[in-house]
Amino acid sequence: MDAEKPQSASGPTGPEPGRPTGPTVLADSPALVVTVCVAFTALGAGLGWLVRLLAKWLVTLDHAPWQGPARLLTSIPEPWLTVGLLTVGGALGLAAALYGQYEELAVRVADDEVVLTRRAKPRAFPRERVDVAFRDGKQLVLLGPDTAELAREGCTVSARDLAEAFRAHGYHWADRDPHEDEFRRWVPDTPDLPVGANALFTARERALGKSNTAEEARELRDELARLGIVVRDKDKRQFWRLVP
Repeated sequence: MDAEKPQSASGPTGPEPGRPTGPTVLADSPALVVTVCVAFTALGAGLGWLVRLLAKWLVTLDHAPWQGPARLLTSIPEPWLTVGLLTVGGALGLAAALYGQYEELAVRVADDEVVLTRRAKPRAFPRERVDVAFRDGKQLVLLGPDTAELAREGCTVSARDLAEAFRAHGYHWADRDPHEDEFRRWVPDTPDLPVGANALFTARERALGKSNTAEEARELRDELARLGIVVRDKDKRQFWRLVP
């Protein structure tokens, strides 16, 4: 991850001594994006070549699975078979690389706000709402003055780069969750929770156990946040604390 620091005026009175003169953007550099795309395209093309070799080998066997698709592929005359498989494989590899970049979190830290962008959807948090920022495992977390969780996003930016960016713009960066000792593990029918919270935790536990329901788990986390509950996950177990 490269830290790009656009140079623009930070306000009418100018920046404070020692502070960056513009926002700090933490995201993949264009050079890295191009490198990843080229690498995945080459990998996809390589897999296409292996499919060609596998198909040609399968049709020589008396009894083998997938002989129908193999015969169909090898019925395509050369060089079109090779060109087609390399092209399709490369295109799939490029699509995978672009999708990965689309899913990456970009962090923009400025004196007046923090902007988190994923899937081309920016979320802005004014400075007065951000009390502390920290890394929790592979996630970037922002907390408000009332200790409520403003954001929890998977982030590949190093903790060092994040810390430097937030501190440079005058935000409070913590090396660990300052409320870590307040979390308790959720178990069914946990007492002292707001009405409806246990049902949401139960639904979220089911979502965490499935590989294709990450968005559902995220939505249920947001529902729990509306009840004043902060949730963190560890090995698909749910831990919680109440916002004062």
